[in-house]
Amino acid sequence: MITCFIRYEIDPFQREAFSEYARRWGLIIPRCGGHLLGYFLPHEGSNYEAWGLVGFDSLAAYEAYRVRLRADPEGRANFALAQDKRFILREERTFTQGVEGTLGLPAHRQEPAA
Repeated sequence: MITCFIRYEIDPFQREAFSEYARRWGLIIPRCGGHLLGYFLPHEGSNYEAWGLVGFDSLAAYEAYRVRLRADPEGRANFALAQDKRFILREERTFTQGVEGTLGLPAHRQEPAA
C-alpha cells in the first residue's frame, strides 16, 4: 500500500473551517476508493500545519480515485468551499510506502525497575 501524505499550510484563524473540510472528506474519500487514514490538525507547536493521509493499493488506484473524485458532486463542492473560504494557503502531496513491521504496533508499557 502507498500513502498519499498531504501537508497543508492553513490559516490558523480558520481552523474550524479546515476541520469542516476534513470531516466532509471522511465521507467522500472512502466512497471514491481511498482508504482514509485520517486528517490531523496542529495541537502544539506550529499552528499552521495540518495533514491528511490517504492510502491506496497503487499509483494506478490513486489515479482512478482522482477521476472518481473529480466526478463526485460532494467532492467538487468541498474543493469549491476551500477555494471560496481560502483557509488552505498551500498544499503539498508526497507518496510514501510504509516499512513492513513498523505499522500499527501497540505500545508496550514498561514498569519502572524496583
